[in-house]
Amino acid sequence: YFHEMAVDPQQPEHPLRDRFVLSNGHCCAALYSSLARRGYFPADQLAQFRKYGSHFQGHPHLGALPGIEMSTGSLGTGVSVAGGMALAAQVDGSPARIYAVTSDGESQEGQPWENATAAAHYGLGNLTLLLDWNGIQIDGRTEDVMNPGDIAAKYAAFGWQVLEVDGHNTQALIDALAEARADTGRPALLACRTKIGKGVSYMEDVPDFHGMAPNDEQAIQALRELGDP
Repeated sequence: YFHEMAVDPQQPEHPLRDRFVLSNGHCCAALYSSLARRGYFPADQLAQFRKYGSHFQGHPHLGALPGIEMSTGSLGTGVSVAGGMALAAQVDGSPARIYAVTSDGESQEGQPWENATAAAHYGLGNLTLLLDWNGIQIDGRTEDVMNPGDIAAKYAAFGWQVLEVDGHNTQALIDALAEARADTGRPALLACRTKIGKGVSYMEDVPDFHGMAPNDEQAIQALRELGDP
């Protein structure tokens, strides 16, 4: 939202805008925060997150907030719709680029691989997926629940441009996005190696915190460890 996409918070429905789809929609707290910081709505509204009747639901809801391009949460569907958006832009001759975040847990679904086939077939060079590859899902470690194997190698075999990157290194992500954009003939996967709870001692690589909120004491500790006084 700050380095890559052509968007205008004052014109969130501009027909030539780039699109972003959070396919693993349960990570929406990060999406809402990004949209607020980018100017789509006041940041003080974030305090409504997951409250009854709020627009800030536990999964993104199309139409509830400006900047939300798709209702997601049913895993597998977001990447497919992102592929459809990219194909539509290609057919229309639009300069719009489509970005989506997916995950290793979501890669256990079938739809992402149908999209992988179609996107490579149609040469969707305007489509970039960012894979959050942390080895953890809500029920434990992905290798124990349903091992997706070497996801990067699989996408490469489908014909995608694959770039492996440290998902916690912002500059590395910016550089990889630029490299993906330069390859106009095929879709790109940024295989982002990440660690759940990065920067918080008691959260790092702990599966429970995939879906568990910290208590008040833990939240204070987390903020301090992340550098918030």
